[in-house]
Amino acid sequence: MKNIIIIGASGQGSVVLDCIKSEGKYNPVGFVDSYKKKGTYLTDYPILGNEFDIPKLISEYGIIGGIVAIGDNWTRRLIIERILKIYPNFNFITTIHSSAIVSESAFIGRGVAIMPGAIVNSGSEIGDFCFLNTKSSLDHDSTMGPYSSLAPNVNTGGNLVLGGFSVVCIGSNIIENIEIGEHTVVGAGSLVLDHLPDRVVAYGSPAKIRRIREIGEPYLGRAAKSNNIDFEFLK
Repeated sequence: MKNIIIIGASGQGSVVLDCIKSEGKYNPVGFVDSYKKKGTYLTDYPILGNEFDIPKLISEYGIIGGIVAIGDNWTRRLIIERILKIYPNFNFITTIHSSAIVSESAFIGRGVAIMPGAIVNSGSEIGDFCFLNTKSSLDHDSTMGPYSSLAPNVNTGGNLVLGGFSVVCIGSNIIENIEIGEHTVVGAGSLVLDHLPDRVVAYGSPAKIRRIREIGEPYLGRAAKSNNIDFEFLK
């Protein structure tokens, strides 16, 4: 198996690690993380350094690529852009847990993580750097834009169009033929019966638009440490 690294040594990183080990295609040699001390461990795998160490790690460990395991869609994009500035030819792998069910006719982009028990039905298209979390279900002929995500136990009807960077939070349900714009958040436990535009927060049963949302605004309960990213570096 070829050696890879996981970028992001958190709970999401440990889930992605399980996916990689279950799939059996790659050998994870450790984690890269900006906030964890080098030489410490997560689930018996070492923290090897931060993003700036990637060129050295590629040479030292014979790494052929890796995956960014960061749950927040916008932060995941910022880290990926940082990596590409440091190492423009970095190879982002996709991982699919062995318990996931993915149709042979589905298209899966790069850098995607499909977690335990997730289902991707026929004719669906998943863009680059998307996450489908535990037991989420994407029904037939649906499309997920890049950097979008489904939280655990999300169920969608067929022909969903989920815009880039948008997220459907834990336990929500979406009926068939729904379009959701970019950078939109569907709150936990919602029932989506109608289309939603770009950059809104919507929740409830049925889901209603509650407010406008700023691009990059955290949605995972509280502001993540990753909000301290050096934005000047990314310009």
